[in-house]
Amino acid sequence: MSYQALYRTYRPRTFEDVVGQSHITQTLQNAISTGKFSHAYLFSGPRGTGKTSAAKIFAQTINCEKMPATEPCNECASCKGILDGSIQDVIEIDAASNTSVDDIRDIREKVKYASSVVPYKVYIIDEVHMISVNAFNALLKTLEEPPAHVVFILATTEPHKIPLTIISRCQRFDFKPIHNRVIIERMRTIMEKEAVNITDEALEQIALAAEGGMRDALSLLDQAISYSDEQIEIKDVLTVTGGVSQDVLTNIAHTMYERNSEETLRLFDEMVENGKDPGRFVFDFIYFLRDVLFYKATPKLQDHLERAIVTESFQQLTDKVDVGWIQHAIVQLTECEQQIKWTTSPKVFVEVTLLMIANEQKNEPEVLQQAVPSHEIKQLTERLHALEEQLANMKNEGVQQAPPKEQRKPMAKQQSTFKVPHEQIRSVLDNASKADIVKIRNEWANFLDQLKAANPQAHATIQNTNPAAASTDAIIVAFKYEIHCSLFMDHKGLAESILANVLSNHIRIIPIPEENWLQVREDYIQNKGANHTDSDSKEEQEEQEVEPHIEQAQQLFGEDVVEIQE
Repeated sequence: MSYQALYRTYRPRTFEDVVGQSHITQTLQNAISTGKFSHAYLFSGPRGTGKTSAAKIFAQTINCEKMPATEPCNECASCKGILDGSIQDVIEIDAASNTSVDDIRDIREKVKYASSVVPYKVYIIDEVHMISVNAFNALLKTLEEPPAHVVFILATTEPHKIPLTIISRCQRFDFKPIHNRVIIERMRTIMEKEAVNITDEALEQIALAAEGGMRDALSLLDQAISYSDEQIEIKDVLTVTGGVSQDVLTNIAHTMYERNSEETLRLFDEMVENGKDPGRFVFDFIYFLRDVLFYKATPKLQDHLERAIVTESFQQLTDKVDVGWIQHAIVQLTECEQQIKWTTSPKVFVEVTLLMIANEQKNEPEVLQQAVPSHEIKQLTERLHALEEQLANMKNEGVQQAPPKEQRKPMAKQQSTFKVPHEQIRSVLDNASKADIVKIRNEWANFLDQLKAANPQAHATIQNTNPAAASTDAIIVAFKYEIHCSLFMDHKGLAESILANVLSNHIRIIPIPEENWLQVREDYIQNKGANHTDSDSKEEQEEQEVEPHIEQAQQLFGEDVVEIQE
């Protein structure tokens, strides 16, 4: 093959090329120049941040013919031999395919022999966390007291899986994710060498998608070069990475803040139909809102924006939304991002989250200011002052004694604020079956768990409830307190959406206070019994009047619920 991937072509050859890890490269260079480097190192960090590259550069530098030096010359026979793999004293081992005790024992036997060409024999073990516990034990003694001519460099993305006995015998260096600005500058330099035209917006989008990994960034850059024509535009990068454009994010943020749920869902559905991943949308939206928050705090933070580009529409959105709404939206989206990792229907979770954010009330002072005209506020203030004066006069002049307790009029009982939907309940009971209620009761705990994860407030209103009866398209839920029925109505749409996801079937939820349900159920059973007539004798008629409605009650509510009394 004549073409070589960018991440291979531009793999670091010196410590200076290992960008974004100066805290590590400088320490290693100082140790090499003074000859005080360790016999064992542990390089840990995310993928594509330069761990194995730094290990190979370290091996070249300590074996360079121009030692002492802080960089390999890449010109002497030792440096060239290590680069092309012809020198066998620098051994790279993939621990993912060499996990057994025998593989480590082979290393332990060979370290005894001196290096043949260069001063130091270097073992670079990549993804070292993959080897077995027994293999670690076999390596332990050698790692603790290796021969003077041997250096071990262990590289891993999951250091927590390595035994502490191994870690304690190494100098540990943690490679951090590379900052987006550093990745952008490195890619811009490479594009100049390759004579490829690319826009700044496209570079920024690639850096964001790489998530701190230089190798991932160069791989995506390779894909974008193959996809585009003369110049790489941001639309080309969005197609390759699956990202969402800033215009779409801006429009969705506008509609959500304006509480336009219909337009929010339309824009989201249109985006998904165009092939965008809901999970990727949530990731991009969180970073976009983070940039809105930063820019709203002060425009001086423009250089710290990671997802957004300061355009006219971006500035209009920043001026419009308030800080509290942004913070709330980021929290809700972050919870959604965690939830969709464990579900087979991520689109549903994202839609529910967008609706929750869009339906949230704005700050209370703003709502009050919009809801109550200023002249009414003035009138209320004047009345309040007048009442305060009357109270002060009553305090000075004395207050009349209250009438005796027996003369006081009893307080009228507070009227019910929740209206029981009798017609809907009767319709459900006419079509109810035991199979339907049993199916829902079996999934009720799962439904409550998913509702709690999506909205704890909605869960609090329905947690102490009992699925009482159900048909194929509706369920009657008995609430312990009437107030919970009223509060639940604010979250009814969300609850029905999650229940539909659990049951794979849309079910209407009909709430009713428990005391009302007992009465409605009794009336329904009695009416069914009263309507049953037969031409048999009175004794037989009475027997048949009882048995059919008891049987029907048992079918509706279950034999464990219906109690038969003589």
